[in-house]
Amino acid sequence: MIPTITAFERSPDGGRGLARDMQVRWALEEVGQACDVRLVSFGGMKQPAHVAISPFGNIPTYEEGNLALFESGAIVFHIAERHAGLLPDDANARARAIAWMFAAFSTVEPPILERTTAVILERDAPWHDERLPLVDDRIRKRLAELSRRLGDSEWLDGAFSAGDLVMVGVLRRLNRSGLLNEFPNLAAYVARGEARPAFKRAFDAQLAVAMAGSNG
Repeated sequence: MIPTITAFERSPDGGRGLARDMQVRWALEEVGQACDVRLVSFGGMKQPAHVAISPFGNIPTYEEGNLALFESGAIVFHIAERHAGLLPDDANARARAIAWMFAAFSTVEPPILERTTAVILERDAPWHDERLPLVDDRIRKRLAELSRRLGDSEWLDGAFSAGDLVMVGVLRRLNRSGLLNEFPNLAAYVARGEARPAFKRAFDAQLAVAMAGSNG
């Protein structure tokens, strides 16, 4: 059965691959699972039919038979558990890969999203110029910790896993900030993720929707 995911009809990132469906698309590409995509407008995200699946009115959602999921991390985890290729067979390595998924969303991403809010929504606020450096320092702390752990390794824990997929997706939000360039091994790590054929296919699919929307 081919699952159906939802994505922005008009993504606010303009095709940069930062919308939450990107990691789901990437995971599906990594495991070779086709999907249908249902595009949802901002208004449609708040309608009862969508909220019945996604209680907070967000994308993506994932529907497969009688299963309906929300939250990109939960969806990626489901895909990784359902298909081979994103979680190791060894139980301990599998647990570590899952831990990295949690770390990406719970520890690394929060200050990055805080920065996005500061730059986009609070740039005219009187405290913006004082607050942004504080946020950047919180991000640098997390990046320094992650950089030390990664070291010269290609991936976080041996072979590429769902943990790397989620972590690269989180770090990509910093591509325009210049902060990643302060940690060359992390910049190279993200570049390796973006060079994967599955990532490129997922990115192109999301970009095609953005381009179609901009021409509509």
